[in-house]
Amino acid sequence: MEVIDRTDCGKVRDHNEDHVGIFKNVNGDVLAVVADGMGGHLAGDVASKMATERLHQLWNEEGKIATPEQAEQFFKEKIKMINSEIFRHASENEEYFGMGTTLVAAVCTDKFVTIANIGDSRCYLANENGMKQLTDDHSLVNELVKSGQISKEDAEHHPRKNILLRALGTEKNVDVDVMTISFEEGDYLLLCSDGLTNMVTDGEIAQILLSEGNLEEKADRLIQLANDHGGVDNISLIIVYHHNKEVGEIHANWETNQ
Repeated sequence: MEVIDRTDCGKVRDHNEDHVGIFKNVNGDVLAVVADGMGGHLAGDVASKMATERLHQLWNEEGKIATPEQAEQFFKEKIKMINSEIFRHASENEEYFGMGTTLVAAVCTDKFVTIANIGDSRCYLANENGMKQLTDDHSLVNELVKSGQISKEDAEHHPRKNILLRALGTEKNVDVDVMTISFEEGDYLLLCSDGLTNMVTDGEIAQILLSEGNLEEKADRLIQLANDHGGVDNISLIIVYHHNKEVGEIHANWETNQ
């Protein structure tokens, strides 16, 4: 397994409210997290940082996750706990009132990947068969698309595109979507904020992921393309690649639980 992350302020925003993290435990499993903060000046940064750091802490405290059921239970329990903590922090501090964050996270093992998401940050799977979006956007425009009121093309330019129906920390209780897929040799997993997907098409993303080159080059090309197309938001991504053979080193900035 090879993993890399990138986060970039973009060309318009003066502050990055995204947080990313790649964390490896003693069993060799990887937790990947992308959080896109929201809620006013600096408040979004606080929410996304809290979500990422707290999930990392709870991951370090977790024992070996050997089955998809264990991974799904981990996400369901811990994310609801984190939601309560962010909501309480916002309620007790006026400057953070209403803050929240999207969250897309994945527990990655050699056999399976379990994904959790809240909001409109996304997870994609790409391989020789193409690329598909695994997560469902919790946004107003996506609900309009699903109900047949607007087309997917209309959604791309809808004036209320950024309205979320679900986020972490904005309400006392939250529902989290959790799913598990098999993880096979040659698979690419992409976790990203909407700063990427609002600027770069799925076709462009797939072309870069499945092209020749190492993960560093692919990650940098995705960030650059989002900026070339306007870079109107913070851009964050994590790429996880299931190697065709074991490698001794994982190229990522993570902390190892000793």
